[in-house]
Amino acid sequence: MNKELLTDSYNYELPTHLIAKYPIQPKDSAKLLVYNRVENKITHTIFRNLLDFIPKGCNIFLNDTKVIKARIFGKKATGGKIELLLNRPLEDTYRFLVLIKGRVNIGTEIFFQDNLIATVEELYSDGSRVVSFRYKNKSICFEELILLLDKIGHIPLPPYINREDTQNDQQDYQTLFAKKAGAVAAPTASLHFTPKLFKELENRYKIYKITLHIGAGTFKPVEVDNILHHPMHSEYFTIPKTSSDILNSNREILAIGTTVTRTVEHFARTKSMEGECNLFLNPLNRPIRVNHLLTNFHLPKSTLIMLVSAFIGRKKTLELYQEAISKKYRFFSYGDAMLIL
Repeated sequence: MNKELLTDSYNYELPTHLIAKYPIQPKDSAKLLVYNRVENKITHTIFRNLLDFIPKGCNIFLNDTKVIKARIFGKKATGGKIELLLNRPLEDTYRFLVLIKGRVNIGTEIFFQDNLIATVEELYSDGSRVVSFRYKNKSICFEELILLLDKIGHIPLPPYINREDTQNDQQDYQTLFAKKAGAVAAPTASLHFTPKLFKELENRYKIYKITLHIGAGTFKPVEVDNILHHPMHSEYFTIPKTSSDILNSNREILAIGTTVTRTVEHFARTKSMEGECNLFLNPLNRPIRVNHLLTNFHLPKSTLIMLVSAFIGRKKTLELYQEAISKKYRFFSYGDAMLIL
């Protein structure tokens, strides 16, 4: 089989001490690896110097999704403890796709703080569940649920961070421009911006927003041998007309993060400005619209390292990752960054 199709071909060994459990402070002091494809040149710098490398006249695309406090703890009527992670609302806004730690059956009721009750309605084979919520014996929709979660919920840190969330994570795991609530994971490439650096970016470049509500599926490992057999997760997106106008032009763009990249590339293929994005970018499905990518360093054998490989090839990606490991870069959501030009 073609090596580009083999999930094991995207594996690498990462020393556990390089998994960032907390963001570096100040955030723009994070390391930045810059890879210039034309010159095949690697530069090691810090994120504060990002604007020295972005081409003049480039249009910057950001994801303005906002992480919600999607992790809540409750109990069954029997007293058994339950942890629930809200993933996303379904088309019927009174039903929600969730992940549940703890044994439940259809009809199980879960009792949370503040008189919030969830009822399990469906069990899916992939481990996800469908629930509805009641507050004071009244069914509630997504917008109402978010307000309650803001009071009783926890920031859903990625599993590899392997610690409980703290008060600081409410700011650290949220972008400066987060606006539209609905994500259960942050667009992490954007977490490196400080207010000062972001202001400089706004002053020097034209900035455009898209919204993609990142779901728990972003952490779903690729568990099949052939990457093309992976059931890619789907996430809701919207693209404003001002942003789509630029995407329909031939103007140069920099995508800040993999979520922006997937949304832009989905639009380039479908011209859809709203809906569900389940695009899987990999070396056999390369980008056709994004010119440059700013991203973090991703998990072995993940769809995200495959997305990076769609830009620069699998071998070069693994080579750059080994370079980052040798220079003691910090990996994953709270880690360091890479700019691909």
